[in-house]
Amino acid sequence: MKKTIADVIDLAIQREEEAYDFYMDIHGEVQDAAVKDTVEFIAGEEKKHKAFLVDYRDGNYGSDALRMADVVEYRIAEYLEEPEISKDSSSEEVYLIAAHREGRSHQFYTELANMHADSELKTMLSKMANEELKHKEKMEYLYANTAFPQTSGG
Repeated sequence: MKKTIADVIDLAIQREEEAYDFYMDIHGEVQDAAVKDTVEFIAGEEKKHKAFLVDYRDGNYGSDALRMADVVEYRIAEYLEEPEISKDSSSEEVYLIAAHREGRSHQFYTELANMHADSELKTMLSKMANEELKHKEKMEYLYANTAFPQTSGG
């Protein structure tokens, strides 16, 4: 059975809802206020992605509604195992978990985009992949700066 564009967008919307729930679950689990603020911010970003996808599906946006951005690929998550979340998770563990999640989301959108010939849908999916990669970059940056804080020696 061939998927329609609406089916693809509905799947992406479902993934954004799951991502929002994932981050809000972490928010309810961890104690560190700074980590709670960070995951709440990222959850809000996932909510914005869902709203964008709903509007896109409903014909309110074209593929040019998102901009591609240059992203630094630290590739930290690719080399570190994803820890389990718990109420005692450290901030660096939470950021590493989030980096893994965002990496999987980037891969999801990239694979969806690659299933389509050059089209507005492929462009939009590629831009969504870039959005997820930006989130991964943020989480890996936070991980690196939390796990390896700057010392007075440089």
